[in-house]
Amino acid sequence: MDKSANIDAAVERAVELAAEVESAGEASTSGEGLAFIRAELHKWVDTVAGVVVNAGLGRVTLIHENGRESSVASSELPYKLSRPARFDGK
Repeated sequence: MDKSANIDAAVERAVELAAEVESAGEASTSGEGLAFIRAELHKWVDTVAGVVVNAGLGRVTLIHENGRESSVASSELPYKLSRPARFDGK
């Protein structure tokens, strides 16, 4: 399956899941819609003042400047943010 097909399949799964609980989902995979969402995500991430990475739970908790928390459940993100273990005491 190519990259585009993988993205389309993931978008379809997410929209279908929202529909199952009778909630509308909005999908953007290109163009102005995607550009807007990415820009807003960057601004939101820039408000992060602290991060708790829990790879064992597959969760990253973001602590924002205003003290609010946001959690991201992901099988990949906690591992991307984790540093390798060190045994030299540093």
